[in-house]
Amino acid sequence: MPEELKKGLEGVLVAESELSFIDGNAGQLIYRGYSIDDLARDASYEEVLYLLWHGALPTREQLDSFTDAMATERAIDDGLLETIETLAAADEEPMAALRTIVSALSASDVNDVNPTDRDANLEKGIRITAKMPTAFAAFVRLRDGNEPVEPRTDLSHAANFLYMLNGDAPDDVLAETFDMALVLHADHGLNASTFGATVTASTLADLHSAITTAVGTLSGSLHGGANQDVMAMLKEVDESEKDPTTWVEDALEEGRRIPGFGHRVYQVKDPRARILSERSEELGEAAGDTRWYEYSQAIESYVSDEKGLAPNVDFYSASTYYQMGIPIDTYTPIFALSRVGGWIAHVLEQYDDNRLIRPRARYVGNEPRSFPQIDDR
Repeated sequence: MPEELKKGLEGVLVAESELSFIDGNAGQLIYRGYSIDDLARDASYEEVLYLLWHGALPTREQLDSFTDAMATERAIDDGLLETIETLAAADEEPMAALRTIVSALSASDVNDVNPTDRDANLEKGIRITAKMPTAFAAFVRLRDGNEPVEPRTDLSHAANFLYMLNGDAPDDVLAETFDMALVLHADHGLNASTFGATVTASTLADLHSAITTAVGTLSGSLHGGANQDVMAMLKEVDESEKDPTTWVEDALEEGRRIPGFGHRVYQVKDPRARILSERSEELGEAAGDTRWYEYSQAIESYVSDEKGLAPNVDFYSASTYYQMGIPIDTYTPIFALSRVGGWIAHVLEQYDDNRLIRPRARYVGNEPRSFPQIDDR
C-alpha cells in the first residue's frame, strides 16, 4: 500500500517548539505559556521579543538593557541607504524591496565563522530587527518623494517606526496601538514563512539567509497580503455607496472571494482579530469616523452567518492600520517587521537541535526508457 500523501504537509508534525501554541478550536494563541490577550494588553513588543528569544519575560533591568541595545542598533549605513535609493527610484514593490534590504543587511554585519553560534545570532537578531524598520521607512519615504527620517533612540520600537514613516512622533494612542499590532503578529507557529526560514537554517545557512527566505515566502498572496486586499475591499464598499451586506452579496454572485476570512488552523474567530477589532473601533471613535469598523462588522456578520467563516487577523488589521495613516501597500512589510521576531526565535530553535529538512516526493513520471540518440528523435 503506498504511503499517504500529505499535500502542503497538512497535519504533518515536523518539529517540536517551545515558542507558540495555537488551539484552533478554542481560538487561543499562546507565546511560551502566556496568553496573547495578556501580552497584547500588558507587554511591549520589546518584552515579547525578549520572551521569544530568551524563554522568559525580562526583569525591568533586563528589559532596559535589551531596549537600549535595540535602540542603539537602529541606524543604517550609507551603503544600505544607496541600495534603498536605487530600489525607491525603480519603484520596486515593497515586499521585494524589503527582501533585498534584509539580504543587504548582511554586508555590514559580522560574518561569523559558525552560523549557529547562539550568542552571535542573538546579537544579529537585535541588529536585523532594529534596522529593518529604519530601512523600510526610508524606502517608503524616498519612494514618495520625501527625505528619510533618522531614527530616535528615545522612542519605543513601535513609536520610532511611526516617527520615521510619517516624520512626526505619534501620540500615545497610535504608538500603543501599533505596539499591540506588533505583539499580535510576532509569532504564529510553523506557518509558511517560518517553515521556510527553518528549512534554510537547517542547511546551516546564516541568519540573514534564513530571514531573507522568510520575507520572500511571506510575500506570496496565500500567506501575506490579505490585509491589503481587505482594505481595498473596504474602500470599494465605501465608494460603491452600497450597504456592506449588499456589496458582499453582489461580490459573491460575481464569483469574487471575500478576503480576510478563514484560516488553515483556526476553526473559530482568530483571537488576534478579536483584539484588533476592539482597537479598530476605538480608533474610529477617537477620530469621529467609525465607517471602516462598521463596514467590517457588517461584512463579518454576513460572512459568518452565510458562509460559516470567521475573520482572521488580516481582516481587522486592515482598518486599524488605515486609521493610523499607514499606506496600504506597506501592510505586508509591516507584518514582516513584526514576525521577524518569531522567525529569529524559530531559527534559533532549529540551530539548537538541527537536522537537515529533506522531505521526499512520490515519483509519478515515466517508467525507465531507452535514451534515443539525437538523430533518432
